[in-house]
Amino acid sequence: MLNNKIPRKNFIKVLSILTTSAFCPPALYANASQQDGESILKCSIYLQAPKQTQITIRWLTTMPVYSWVEYGEDPAQMNNHQHQSNDGLVNANNTTQAITIAGLKPGTTYYYRICSKIIIEFKPYKITYGDIFMSEGFSFKTLKKDVSESEIWVLNDIHDRPNSFEQLFKFHEKTCDFIFLNGDMFNWQKDEQQLIDHLINPLVEASGKTIPFILSRGNHETRGIFARGLHNYFNDVAEKYYYSFTHGAMYIIVLDSGEDKVDENEEYGGIVDFDAYREQQKIWLQNEIKKKEFKKAKYKIVFSHIPLFYAGSAHGTQHCHDLWAPILRCAKIDVLISGHTHVYGMHAPVAGKHNYPVIIGGGPLDGHRTLIKIKTTQQNLIITAFNDEGKELDSIQL
Repeated sequence: MLNNKIPRKNFIKVLSILTTSAFCPPALYANASQQDGESILKCSIYLQAPKQTQITIRWLTTMPVYSWVEYGEDPAQMNNHQHQSNDGLVNANNTTQAITIAGLKPGTTYYYRICSKIIIEFKPYKITYGDIFMSEGFSFKTLKKDVSESEIWVLNDIHDRPNSFEQLFKFHEKTCDFIFLNGDMFNWQKDEQQLIDHLINPLVEASGKTIPFILSRGNHETRGIFARGLHNYFNDVAEKYYYSFTHGAMYIIVLDSGEDKVDENEEYGGIVDFDAYREQQKIWLQNEIKKKEFKKAKYKIVFSHIPLFYAGSAHGTQHCHDLWAPILRCAKIDVLISGHTHVYGMHAPVAGKHNYPVIIGGGPLDGHRTLIKIKTTQQNLIITAFNDEGKELDSIQL
């Protein structure tokens, strides 16, 4: 449990020592962190963008701070320190905290705590610091490199129904390596509090606080006044909305299908450019499938919120199909997993159309939500879909 209090007693003496060092040795403030005071955390600590050799740890604060993470393989020896910097400037005086830790070992459990030092005043030549917040210890596990067992959970189209996470998870033992959110977690983005109340807190609580999650953008994540700041809250610090990574025997490609209407639609007010964005991804995808790592991977999995098939004839759907479907046919992928339609379906390969299964998760209403599990063993890949009562809907083995 977090001890999210600002220490008040005996602080001036500690502060005079702390301000001489960018990273603060734990011994200097270990006692101070246990004292009573006012909370500075706005939400649960949440793990993002897991990779084989890195992870991103995020949290939000109620006031501007300078933050870092202390971590190690031994819970009693978290002696490694990491802060975030860009272009020579260490990230500070902000309320959105994101620390990416790189250079880790694959398939390894690490222990960590977050640390935030309050910035009272930020002048050109003098920074005045306040109290220090330090959390209790938590843990995470990096993704595996070998082809042993692995497990991913996939959700889609929750649409601002935060109780859905607990409803979907309560029938399952929480054994997954990470949770993949395949678009449309929201109806639109209006402010930070919506992100906290409708996604971050309920998902972290329902999943047990040690499981990372990845937010893949759906068309509804592109809407609203807060949509352009979404990258400040999710995934890797420098990551695009389309990317690839490996996990055990799986090579995973994430595509960003964008909006489903034409760019000129009056709803967008002339300030979207998704056609060019999808064209950009086509070039990237053509290069991606040429990589040696992709060709050698035992299983090739592609995520796209808007399906390339079985999703009607809207402009965005058709554009994704025309640009990406021919490439994926040649790439001999194993499965495409989507959402968007709110109609669950597990579609077998069809000659001349798609030479791989297409799985589409369900919708946001009771009885229509789905949890899709992707499990690998040393022998095979198994994909199973469950409804929100824990009943198995379909399962395929590759």
